[in-house]
Amino acid sequence: MSFPWAKHYEPQTAFTKWMDEKLPLPRLVYGAIGGGYPVPRNLNYMWNFGVLAGFCLVLQIVTGVVLAMHYAANGLVAFASTEHIMRDVNWGWMLRYAHANGASFFFMVLYLHIFRGFFYSSYKAPREMVWLLGVVIFLLAMATAFMGCVLPWGQMSFWGAKVITGLFGAIPVIGEPIQIWLLGGYAPDNAALNRFFSLHYLLPFVIAGVVVLHIWALHIPGSSNPTGVEVKQESDTIPFHPYYTAKDGFGLGVFLILYCAFLFFMPNMLGHPDNYIEANPLSTPALIVPEWYFYPFYAILRAFTVDLHIPFTNIVIIEAKLLGVMAMFSAILVWFFLPWLDKGPVRSGHYRPLFRKFFWFGLIPCMVALFYLGGAHAEEPYIMLSQLASAYYFLHFLVILPIVSMIERPEPLPYSITEAVLGEDKTAVLGENAEPVGV
Repeated sequence: MSFPWAKHYEPQTAFTKWMDEKLPLPRLVYGAIGGGYPVPRNLNYMWNFGVLAGFCLVLQIVTGVVLAMHYAANGLVAFASTEHIMRDVNWGWMLRYAHANGASFFFMVLYLHIFRGFFYSSYKAPREMVWLLGVVIFLLAMATAFMGCVLPWGQMSFWGAKVITGLFGAIPVIGEPIQIWLLGGYAPDNAALNRFFSLHYLLPFVIAGVVVLHIWALHIPGSSNPTGVEVKQESDTIPFHPYYTAKDGFGLGVFLILYCAFLFFMPNMLGHPDNYIEANPLSTPALIVPEWYFYPFYAILRAFTVDLHIPFTNIVIIEAKLLGVMAMFSAILVWFFLPWLDKGPVRSGHYRPLFRKFFWFGLIPCMVALFYLGGAHAEEPYIMLSQLASAYYFLHFLVILPIVSMIERPEPLPYSITEAVLGEDKTAVLGENAEPVGV
């Protein structure tokens, strides 16, 4: 969005003038995150997660590049090379733990960022493209994380790769060829490791490119805010720097304290102990589960245990395994359609009383249950609970959200962002030219 009151970059020295003429990078940075980018004055700490996600991405790329210098993508030595990094490489233990825990914290931030978008309807016009690119980033992060989990070549790495790639075999006709193509054979081995290592190294840079598009798309309509009211006047905004750089810096400090607590005091808490056992194709673990950040979608996958038949016959239309695969991918793909499923005129959940109830007492408990059930044994009562939670998940997005957006009566919105912050005092809102009370 073009703000007429935004400050423009003016180079002050001969060098900066020359630089601005030849390569206007300082002007670009100033316009993106400096005083040249006005943002709503009422952003709370829920708007810190974008910066935190960017920090996590940079952390993963830096630590991953260094780890790649010491890793060998070969089934005979992959596990040993991981142990070599931990024991023999200078600070190798810290780099590996930083990378492994960094992935977990990256997904913590992404989930918080996404659910903030759900509550404040960040997917609504005019920010549909920002949302769609964000979902693409999440999908790419999921693919990158899955392939990264395979690289240590422990028990959970091997069997996780076998189970997840085996899901493609459920697709009729083309499923088995796709599975063989992904693995480079009929089971995870050297070819799979090489493929996954190459893609795991490449995709973070693809994610970085999509992040640039995500930020670019954000700068066109401007940032959203907790009220959902668009910017109307200069008093509604403040420069991103120094106000929000300071606020983001504080949020980053809190984040780093928590991250370092895990990194130095409980680095294996978010991992699986079976992955410290070398991969053995002849020994199946008692419980095969992915990393915790895949749990909700893994629970949805396992919720489908019965084939879809033609009524009153034994003719199978869709096998249970394929139903689970379709549901697992649909659980994320449904997010692409949120800008058109939610037709409510109000964005912020703070002014949507009915939506707020379904969000806090429906969607959030459902997601908490899916996170728990994805790591539980595939037995009763967990299967039944997974089926109930999965049913509500899709019901919320495909049925409840569209109906609520049509029937609910939103609460009154503030006239402007400034009014939401400073109250209804006309002098505070409109400035010194406001008429005195009673005139």
